[in-house]
Amino acid sequence: MKIVYFASVRERVGLNEEELAPPPEVVTVGDLMGWLARRGEGYAAAFAPGAKIRAALDQTHAALDAPLGGAHEIAFFPPMTGG
Repeated sequence: MKIVYFASVRERVGLNEEELAPPPEVVTVGDLMGWLARRGEGYAAAFAPGAKIRAALDQTHAALDAPLGGAHEIAFFPPMTGG
């Protein structure tokens, strides 16, 4: 699965993107965020409980309880405002 990081998430993780194979028990977006948070200090900061993070599965916004299913790409980004 390709995981893409934007803005402050990218800054904390230190990567633009990476290919990962989460374990079978990671079935939702929220599960993935929790698993990522345990990968190291930068990930822990990016995905800390209460962090304002949004996700998109295959370029479609997804809730934390959305199943990963067969998604090819998941992107994480902070909430955005326009103007």
